[in-house]
Amino acid sequence: MTQPAHYLFSLWDGGGNVAPQMSVARALVDRGHTVRVLADPVLAADVRAAGAEHVAWTTAPHRTTVAPETQLAADHDTANPLLIFRRIVDELTCGPAARFAADARAEIARRRPDVVVASDALLGVRIAAEAEGLPCASLFANPMSFRGWGTPPLGPGFPPARGPLGRLRDDLVGRAGDRLWSRGLRDVNAARAAHGLAPVATVLEQIMAVDRMLILTSPAFELPGFTPPAHVRIAGARLDDPAWAGDWTPPPGDAPLVLVALSSTYQAQEDVLRRAVAALAGLPVRGLVTTGPSVDPATVDAPANVIVVARAPHSEVLRHAAACVTHGGHGTLIKALAAGVPVVVLPMGRDQLDNAARAAHHGAGVRLRPKAAPGRIAEAVRRVLADPAYAGAAGRLAGAIAAEGREDRAVAELEALRAIREAGVLPSPRRVVAA
Repeated sequence: MTQPAHYLFSLWDGGGNVAPQMSVARALVDRGHTVRVLADPVLAADVRAAGAEHVAWTTAPHRTTVAPETQLAADHDTANPLLIFRRIVDELTCGPAARFAADARAEIARRRPDVVVASDALLGVRIAAEAEGLPCASLFANPMSFRGWGTPPLGPGFPPARGPLGRLRDDLVGRAGDRLWSRGLRDVNAARAAHGLAPVATVLEQIMAVDRMLILTSPAFELPGFTPPAHVRIAGARLDDPAWAGDWTPPPGDAPLVLVALSSTYQAQEDVLRRAVAALAGLPVRGLVTTGPSVDPATVDAPANVIVVARAPHSEVLRHAAACVTHGGHGTLIKALAAGVPVVVLPMGRDQLDNAARAAHHGAGVRLRPKAAPGRIAEAVRRVLADPAYAGAAGRLAGAIAAEGREDRAVAELEALRAIREAGVLPSPRRVVAA
């Protein structure tokens, strides 16, 4: 057992990012460490369920209600990817960086931690840690890739590059992404200046300026060729359900169970949800639909073979399931694969296209367009149920994920980060630039 340490986490309410990061916090608490979490007031229950202390953001943007209009970088009212990306830069990562940094430094001053753990998009927390001279790790709850990392750039959901044209595709799209990030450089450098730090040349430099970047997915789920910088580590999938998941009893009958689970935050998913439910109506299956906190289950008309509920613990449900229809959020998708359950994926945005590309590449599921008609969805469900190759591929991923789970790599990295820095032998990779 390592010497107990004090960790300061930060978290924003992005839906699927919450349970994996709080799973890491809970594991640290279970090992005797102290964990505080700067987080939105709506996440207080999730933080306490992890055994950590909740501290609310004050000046930084935060949610006090789960109403869709309060989402940071909302994407339910537009399908324009450029507009959505601008909102991410302006409303979450870069625009409010100075305010996130101010809240984090105030909390550090109140009770100084040994290590700061910054949630994926919160660049201001990285800035605060650097200004305070504290070791800092960032947590990402889904696959990550930047130009030069050997896998396609995030966003379009590309399959692995093949030949010179594929590599050119990835390079051109990656460069375009770099230019999009430049929108936030002035805000990032203003935040750095406010905290006594020299400017960075690019926003990606700030993203990478941590001692460890921990990606909470399975190495087996990644695409081939993934070669990130040395301080970036794939730390294994987290399979914990959110604190609000509740209990569940399997529906009666012996027909194959199909779970339908879309986003836990609002993406205007009602139409996709209804088409998925309609697809199950004519199949010899038992359907279980979880709508999550953002859609009222009473608004979804269900046939006799389908039950619609607000919530259920997916990790438990998937032990009984034969297939899963999902939007492709990393949390639901990786839990299905960890249970050896093949998937039908209808990605609507965010990280979902990239997750769908990985599931399809590994042969563990079928990827459809989000506007697929009920008949196409039903055909895909029949396909993954009838063809044993899909269940076989999902089973191979399940075996790999189970083997990886014998060691908690994320906790080991965070404990080692504190210990090595205390020994004075860990040079900080501040100012590390993505290739």
